Amino acid sequence: HCDLAGWWENDLGSKMQVYKVDSDGNFSGEYHTAVSSAAKPIQPSPLVGSQHLDEDGQCTFGFTVNWKKFSDSTAVFVGQCFREDNGKEVLKTSWLLREKVNSLPNDWKATR
Repeated sequence: HCDLAGWWENDLGSKMQVYKVDSDGNFSGEYHTAVSSAAKPIQPSPLVGSQHLDEDGQCTFGFTVNWKKFSDSTAVFVGQCFREDNGKEVLKTSWLLREKVNSLPNDWKATR
């Protein structure tokens, strides 16, 4: 199956480290984003997630990143691991980012 443990890097230069995937598919790690709209300097942020332990090596997974060290926003990622013909593993993901807003009328602009 796809082993998410280790370092991953995306097209924008952001990196994540998944420490270990347990026998239930749960994992934790750190996300090192290269992009941010926050005013404070970027810092590594904790992530927690879960993956399916499919035998075909193309599992789905999801994880949450808490940007608590430099922002009051939270992001969730969902994706799938693909194994290319050369054996290289590639993660394809989509994400939602929720930024904190000061009132209910501003809820419309809080998620992207």
